[in-house]
Amino acid sequence: VQLQASGGGLVQAGGSLRLSCAASKNIFSINANWYRQAPGKQRELVAAITSGGSTNYADSVKGRFTISRDNAKNTVYLQMNSLKPEDTAVYYCNALYRLQIYWGQGTQVTVSS
Repeated sequence: VQLQASGGGLVQAGGSLRLSCAASKNIFSINANWYRQAPGKQRELVAAITSGGSTNYADSVKGRFTISRDNAKNTVYLQMNSLKPEDTAVYYCNALYRLQIYWGQGTQVTVSS
């Protein structure tokens, strides 16, 4: 299984980006997560979506980020609005499939003040 993340870039504070993570198989119907890792910091869970469609968010992004998926396209998304400089990080998608954890390659998000 391969995960391909895209959609990162440079944006001004207050702007928006939508990240995508496409899988080579339909694995996101079970669960999917977005993590991020800022320089010098540990990787942290940003958003998660379960098989039933329930979502969870880190407190720092609640109300600004939305995770969603399109099972027909084997893709999970992270809509990021009202971006802040502290959102700057490499963002990774991840999913648990058949007892294995798969990671995308990461996409850089840089928010300028």
